[in-house]
Amino acid sequence: MNYKHLGLCFLLIILSSCQQDLHLNKIEGRQINISDSLVIDAQIEDFIKPYRENVNKNLDSILAYAVDTYSKNDGEYNTAIGNMMADALYEQANPIFKSRTGEDIDFVLLNHGGIRAIISKGNVTTRTAYEVMPFENSTVVVKLKGLQVKELIDYLVEAKRAHPISRLSIALNSNGSFKEALLDGQPLDYNKSYNIATNDYLYNGGDRMDFFKTNDSLYVLNYKIRNVLIDYFKSIDTLNPVIDNRFIQLNN
Repeated sequence: MNYKHLGLCFLLIILSSCQQDLHLNKIEGRQINISDSLVIDAQIEDFIKPYRENVNKNLDSILAYAVDTYSKNDGEYNTAIGNMMADALYEQANPIFKSRTGEDIDFVLLNHGGIRAIISKGNVTTRTAYEVMPFENSTVVVKLKGLQVKELIDYLVEAKRAHPISRLSIALNSNGSFKEALLDGQPLDYNKSYNIATNDYLYNGGDRMDFFKTNDSLYVLNYKIRNVLIDYFKSIDTLNPVIDNRFIQLNN
């Protein structure tokens, strides 16, 4: 009889019987506050210092000058900063879109909530663009049928908020009801399709702008809204946007 093999079997049985099932009973954690009280690692600080200085130098490079301070709360239906952003998007994006498609952008729609900071009077820098538009939103051009454009107008009329628009004008009656919507001074033709420049956040239904979901085509420009602002600031010497009549409520 092979006692060696028999002993090995008994040993394996004993070891198996001694094994215990392990179960996770609880998870504990503690908060570590990041503050000035933490000791700075001099080696790490020396390593990142030149990179930080280079980033700050680029962010603080002066691109233009603002003659006043501009806030998204300055107007009821349109604001100077919103008008500037919408106009900048058209000016910077339309040549790109036309060179690639042979068509023009008809009008621009952005969202009021996407403006995240004021532009202060004085030097306008790259950092300014990052503060106003900290998100990675990119420019897209959506072709909408007239029915969806009508939904877009209805949305703006109902919202009564200073969502930035360019090349489109909307007038409300004194009671807040819709009066007219014009494109380049002409009434919109709801039997036509229009190319609307916006950002990918709104295209995907942000701010409940669901009318973008039904579209004839989508063209992605691979052009971040922030970079639009930077390029626009570089192209001008003085920033002096105004509140105008592109979205108003009539008095009578």
